[in-house]
Amino acid sequence: MPEAGDMAPDFTLPRDGGETITLSALRPRPVVVYFYPRDDTSGCTKEAIAFTDLAPEFKAAGATVIGISKDSVAKHDKFIAKHDLGVILASDEAGDTCERFGVWKEKSMYGKKFMGIERSTFLIDSEGRIARVWPKVKVPGHADEVLAAVRAL
Repeated sequence: MPEAGDMAPDFTLPRDGGETITLSALRPRPVVVYFYPRDDTSGCTKEAIAFTDLAPEFKAAGATVIGISKDSVAKHDKFIAKHDLGVILASDEAGDTCERFGVWKEKSMYGKKFMGIERSTFLIDSEGRIARVWPKVKVPGHADEVLAAVRAL
């Protein structure tokens, strides 16, 4: 997993609405990239809604917020429409970006081991360097903490 001070791995991914998004093209704006396991699950929905609720404040702070999972663009579009989300959702179906950010991990549920996305957030500064990393994110209060870090840049 990249650490604070490292250059963020660049990516170009398909996003909701049928366009693509490239991380390096967003410079010099700070970018919040949050990885989440799956659209329309309880924790992922709460996280997306929390970032959506704070979207005007992230925008006022000059930051772009991007959520990434391995779900398809079609699933992202349905997820956005169902919950009226206001964040960019990018699709990493092949998993390359998840691998380069170190969030594709072995997980365990009910005694079964499987591979999945570990909920993690990266704050990327205006130069494309990682300013802060939140591994193993717990959703309550997380979006507020990330916003505070954006404002402190």
